[in-house]
Amino acid sequence: MPLGTLDRAPPPFFKQGPSALSKLMFFSALALFLMVADTRFRITQPIRAALSTALYPVQWLALQPVRAVQGAGEYFTSLSQANSSSEDANKKLALQSLRTGQVEQLSQENNRLRKLLGLRDQLATSVMAAEVLYDAADPYTRKIIIDKGLLQGVELGSPVLDESGVLGQVTRVHPLVSEVTLVTDRDLAIPVLNVRTGARSVAYGDPSVSGSGLELRFMGSNSDVLKGDLLTTSGIDGVYPPGLPVAKISRIERRAESAFAKIYCAPQALVNGARHVMVVKPVASQIPPRPDAAVVAPVVKKGGSK
Repeated sequence: MPLGTLDRAPPPFFKQGPSALSKLMFFSALALFLMVADTRFRITQPIRAALSTALYPVQWLALQPVRAVQGAGEYFTSLSQANSSSEDANKKLALQSLRTGQVEQLSQENNRLRKLLGLRDQLATSVMAAEVLYDAADPYTRKIIIDKGLLQGVELGSPVLDESGVLGQVTRVHPLVSEVTLVTDRDLAIPVLNVRTGARSVAYGDPSVSGSGLELRFMGSNSDVLKGDLLTTSGIDGVYPPGLPVAKISRIERRAESAFAKIYCAPQALVNGARHVMVVKPVASQIPPRPDAAVVAPVVKKGGSK
């Protein structure tokens, strides 16, 4: 059979169905219908919900690697922030501790200064405020250095007080500073008065007693002294004003083989921690001088009569 006479139509036993153009028009119309119906009646909402529910496990598994990477990054970031916050908190805590210590120290100094002002009002003599600079370098003496000297009017032998009582006596004066010998120094002695009994005695510095103390010497074994008796300045030495607290009796030793009792005292002043003190002029410097004998001698009149 010649080629021109061949039929190009498909064999009748193959069903071809609708044409491609017919399919395009049908599905376009169906899509348009479904869009209009979904917009007006929301008929595809249940289908979307069912598909979302069915696909949720797949989405969860797909998101796990991303979440793991994000979690690791947040962990390290949070750890770094926590370390930084901890360091800042420690610095603030240290600063607050320092400020708390300063407030405590300032509060104590304020209370001591108030007591010093109260003691100043009780004294009739001239006083001068001073600050303790440092302790003397000699380990065998009990001395401190204050920031007042000759230029400020400090006199040799001036008593030095703190808010609790007698602290010592000025034993060396320089132009700008002065040296104060504490009551616990072995070379210092203070005439004292027992407030309870009125008995006078002399208290000597005795640094060997518990590190810093005083001792009443030459007191008989039968002397009327009790533990806790308050000793004040007697005022008979011309240096210390009377009535200033000096020490309290802390221990008494009476021995049968000795005629004298060993009486130990604890100083009232802060011999190891004084910061602000008052320098008092010696009582003797405020006493008027003795009148001249030629002035007070009786005038003898002529004739032998006075």
